[in-house]
Amino acid sequence: MNTATPSYTTFDGHKQIASGSLAVNALAVKHALASGVASSLLTFCDQTGQVVDIDIRGSDAEMLARLPPEMHLLHENASALSDSGESAEPRGRGRPKLGVVAREVTLLPRHWDWLATQPGGASVTLRKLVEEARRANVDRDRQRQSTESAYHFMSTMAGDMAGFEETARALFTNDETKFHQLTGAWPTDVRDYVRRLACPVPLADLPALAP
Repeated sequence: MNTATPSYTTFDGHKQIASGSLAVNALAVKHALASGVASSLLTFCDQTGQVVDIDIRGSDAEMLARLPPEMHLLHENASALSDSGESAEPRGRGRPKLGVVAREVTLLPRHWDWLATQPGGASVTLRKLVEEARRANVDRDRQRQSTESAYHFMSTMAGDMAGFEETARALFTNDETKFHQLTGAWPTDVRDYVRRLACPVPLADLPALAP
């Protein structure tokens, strides 16, 4: 269920009460609490399956003004800002600004020896290898992210439900038939949501992922 646009889903106990933007979910949480709901209200990020904290203090307008516009990018942006400090050394004339990030890479001596013989040197070669690996593993990576998102949600919402451990094993081994069978007895909204998180592409079409 990973998409470019961040989205969220809120549950009142086992019942889904909102889905969409963070603002839509924040308003649903605030109004539900104002109505005196007794159940636990939890908002999940659809991209990660993790709980999102919402500060509902103040008026609707004040609450909405505090919401970050792109919650799912916060961690990414923070990491990029801390790691992308540019060198104070001037670039050579005509050298383009590539936006590269310098980090430590640990390799065996034979790896460095091989990289030294490649056109463009180690950095260019490593970037090419990473891009090739990303393209080759895009479906696998997407499925892994979806599996992890589904597990995060399951652990919070279904950790005490019958068959949880067996369901988790089916999820991580990509046994779609068993996963659907075991989640069939779960509350409808919880069942449907975890299935959407887990199966952006047919599980049977991909090799098993290690738990």
